[in-house]
Amino acid sequence: MLAIIPARGGSKGLPGKNIRPLAGIPLICHTIKSALESKNITRVIVSTDDNDIASVARECGAEVPFIRPVKLSKDNSMVMDTYFYIIEMLKKEKQVDTPYFIALLPTAPLRVSEDIDAAIKIFESNKADSVISVTESEVPLEWYRKIDDHGILTGCFPNENAINNRQDFKKSYVPNGAIYVFRTERLRETRRYYMDKTYPYIMPKNRSIDIDDISDFELADLLILRDELLNKF
Repeated sequence: MLAIIPARGGSKGLPGKNIRPLAGIPLICHTIKSALESKNITRVIVSTDDNDIASVARECGAEVPFIRPVKLSKDNSMVMDTYFYIIEMLKKEKQVDTPYFIALLPTAPLRVSEDIDAAIKIFESNKADSVISVTESEVPLEWYRKIDDHGILTGCFPNENAINNRQDFKKSYVPNGAIYVFRTERLRETRRYYMDKTYPYIMPKNRSIDIDDISDFELADLLILRDELLNKF
């Protein structure tokens, strides 16, 4: 299976994020490493508009066959269109068909190759349209609140005033940004990640950090260093 790692340059929240050292190696290399170690991934392609990212990605073992066009590298560009661009270029220049693929975001560096292989297994065994990695939500949906136009704190869902213990609520899950497996034509037809046959791959919280700012980065760094220490004993 083809793995696509999208890595646009020009991060606003954390400049140079994708190649910033995390536990001693560039952030993007953690994702490349897990992809290369997967038993089911046959090719790892990084899509970027940034030559520095491209150089680092190649050093870490990924391919960068095409530099991403400017029109796909703007703040409002859809990453989905980047996936289609890579697939279309592979078809045009290499005569390679891509009926399905896996997208791995570099901002989720704690996923491991076993996570990737397990998600692909779910995709294949269920003939899924997509498989998306999720982690259990911190709190039940029913606990969420919003502030209305009058500044009043109100509920977001029915039975909002019910007082229940946490264990009385049904578990809910949020996508963690680590793994997306797609059937190409279904994604092209619907332009939706969540389709008729979308299945979850549930990941633990300690591998579900999605790096957005420096505090996320520092936490991921600590978790990696902790695991390295534990493995020594």
